[in-house]
Amino acid sequence: MSDGALSAGLRHDRLVEALAGDLTPVRRLPAPSMRALGWFAAALGIGVALLPMADLDALRLRMATPDLRIAAFGAVLTALTAAVAAFQTSVPGRSTAWALLPLAPAALWIGASGAGCLRSWIVPGTDLPDANEMGGCLVFLLGFSLPLSVGLVLMLRRACPLRPNLTAALGGLAAAAAAAALLVPFHPHDATATDLLAHLVMVGLVIGANILAGGRLLSARSPRT
Repeated sequence: MSDGALSAGLRHDRLVEALAGDLTPVRRLPAPSMRALGWFAAALGIGVALLPMADLDALRLRMATPDLRIAAFGAVLTALTAAVAAFQTSVPGRSTAWALLPLAPAALWIGASGAGCLRSWIVPGTDLPDANEMGGCLVFLLGFSLPLSVGLVLMLRRACPLRPNLTAALGGLAAAAAAAALLVPFHPHDATATDLLAHLVMVGLVIGANILAGGRLLSARSPRT
């Protein structure tokens, strides 16, 4: 081997040693399902903290009605499954079929809420919300969706989603459903058409905001960039 080749080999070895010397161990992220459960547990903790402020007697009466009980369960299940789907799709190489996971719970949530609308039309004397109640519900939903969305996006940023808009949309659905579940103990009336419309508008706004803002934040972490 010539002196020039030997010198070049030594330089390469020193370069590799210098680069390797600056490396720091990277802690492996927990499994996507475990991170989703962590976010869901935080949302559940908010609900438990708010529960003493609710009218528990009125809540028990509402939960005795099948469609209201099923709608509440559907919202909780939608929040959990959408969060799992968001964390799964944030990991490169995971199938986009995970995005289908929250569809059935969301259909249960919206379908049961729609059944409640029919009951409010059919049953005489069902309380209807006024404009102030509807406005208060919408403010509650959007107010809780925002921090839940921010927390979820910050957790998702630790991964490298290849489809950031899809992941952000699933995160928005999870946050919107969690906010709807948190509203249940404070909901002053049975489900109505305007109530369902307000929920759908809120879900659309939260998902859209997550795609616009969260999608950009997540795309900065995407390997494609």
